[in-house]
Amino acid sequence: MVLSRVLITDEVSDIGLNILKRSGVEFDYKPGIGADELIDIVGNYVAIVVRSRTKVTREVIEKGRKLKIIARVGVGLENIDIKTEKEKGIKIITAGAATADSVAELTIGLMIALARPIIFGDETMRRGFWAKKFCYGIELAEKTLGIIGVGNIGRRVAQIAKAMNMHVIGFDIIRQQVDSAGIEYREFKDLLRESDVISIHVPLVESTRGMIGRNEIELMKDGILIINTARMEIIDLDALIRGLESGKIGGYAADSNLKPNNPLVKKLLGFPNVILTPHIGAQTREAQKRAAEVVFKSLVEEIKKLE
Repeated sequence: MVLSRVLITDEVSDIGLNILKRSGVEFDYKPGIGADELIDIVGNYVAIVVRSRTKVTREVIEKGRKLKIIARVGVGLENIDIKTEKEKGIKIITAGAATADSVAELTIGLMIALARPIIFGDETMRRGFWAKKFCYGIELAEKTLGIIGVGNIGRRVAQIAKAMNMHVIGFDIIRQQVDSAGIEYREFKDLLRESDVISIHVPLVESTRGMIGRNEIELMKDGILIINTARMEIIDLDALIRGLESGKIGGYAADSNLKPNNPLVKKLLGFPNVILTPHIGAQTREAQKRAAEVVFKSLVEEIKKLE
């Protein structure tokens, strides 16, 4: 039995498509659809499924006269006009904790790659150079890791870091998040002052955009290592570049949601102590499978409620 019509605008796992088929939910799969076409056809659908590429703007939501559900196969919502979604009473579905392990493991990998010149060592070996004497790093054991945002991902990072014998402190606007994770709570500025390494795990919303700027960087220890597997815009990139130039920041690693043609990203890529990956936090077989299962099962449940 056909339950409803769903529009999928980005590439998703076959697992998700098969869940819809088995449930009898009618859907159109249009990965790569352009903004103009989306606006033209969105009015035919009860639900829309996106990843990070599709921008669900105010115009898209207003044109979606039948729209009741927006499903994001991921966790970030910066590509969705949340204000308009709330005004219209549209249900949001996300992957929740489904990708947390994947992002946490990437975070730890980037942290280790900053502490030890693994990438430099590999590159010089490939070019025929024995650069051992230039490959001094630091140990993470006994260092203080400050986690900003102690949600699903931040908790997992803390667990791994503790197993590496790091001292973990945390800040979250909901203090209970930190306390329940068994992490020592710090006020934001105190965390900046005490940490040897900082890892960022907050969503990109108006209150977090640029939350780490020049003044915040000045509070940090000299040589601070910063890992950002959230969104690049959480840090003032001009202030970040100044911190790298002055040596205040000893290294920066991020899973960048901004592309290489961004002028500030181009500048960052000129620093040898900067590592940027192309938004691969959830790009594992396991995470994509879990995300598809969680989102599409929830989508089917919500559609059935509309019948």
